[in-house]
Amino acid sequence: MFGLGGTEILVIALVVLLLFGGKKIPELMKGLGSGVKSFKDGMNGVTDTDQEKKEEKEEK
Repeated sequence: MFGLGGTEILVIALVVLLLFGGKKIPELMKGLGSGVKSFKDGMNGVTDTDQEKKEEKEEK
């Protein structure tokens, strides 16, 4: 995953745990998840708009 080994991922997880504490991590993950969801929704909106434009050109 991203060229990182198990040891590197473990070290990063420990650093995040030390910086933010155990209580803040669920809030951070929830925010990250909602950000990813909104990004996907935005990308789907762009794709839908592109398809509508393509269909309009085919009708003409």
